[in-house]
Amino acid sequence: MSLNIVEFRQYTLHPGTRETLIELFEREFVTGQEAVGITLGGRFRDLDDPDRFVWVRAFPDMAHRRRALEAFYTGPVWRAHRDAANATMIDSDDVLLLRGPGFAPERGTREVAATVCEPSDAAAFDEYAARYLGPHHALHRTEHAENDYPALPVRTGLDVRLWFGPAEPAPWPVRRLRLEPVG
Repeated sequence: MSLNIVEFRQYTLHPGTRETLIELFEREFVTGQEAVGITLGGRFRDLDDPDRFVWVRAFPDMAHRRRALEAFYTGPVWRAHRDAANATMIDSDDVLLLRGPGFAPERGTREVAATVCEPSDAAAFDEYAARYLGPHHALHRTEHAENDYPALPVRTGLDVRLWFGPAEPAPWPVRRLRLEPVG
């Protein structure tokens, strides 16, 4: 399993606009990003927040990320649809920059659990992961490289682990997300 640079993006939307963004995203932004070399992963409705859209995208490395983001955000697809997309959003800066395999749910999956954990002890987390998390959990860790595309902020100063799927409760504070795949 190759490790990639992964963005885990959580958008807070204006009330009642999530389906508008999802329709636009699926119609325009999936193929628009794939055309410039971005690998799109899962796209989700947050089941516990009707005004939240969560999605994953991946890049082979940081240099590829910068080039692909520049190509997309200066390209025709984003220029044509950015105003409509931005009109749905209150906040699009809740982004974790991670290293991991990326994640897309299997077709037909109805609900996905995602867990964000900030372990206080990396070695203890590694022991937890070895015991309770397998390859099917798509474990990700913070990528500490500098964000070389500052037009899109990422959260810094964190050392998180993120995984998909159910697992034994971690002994550290976690944030669990219940996600419904789009599409």
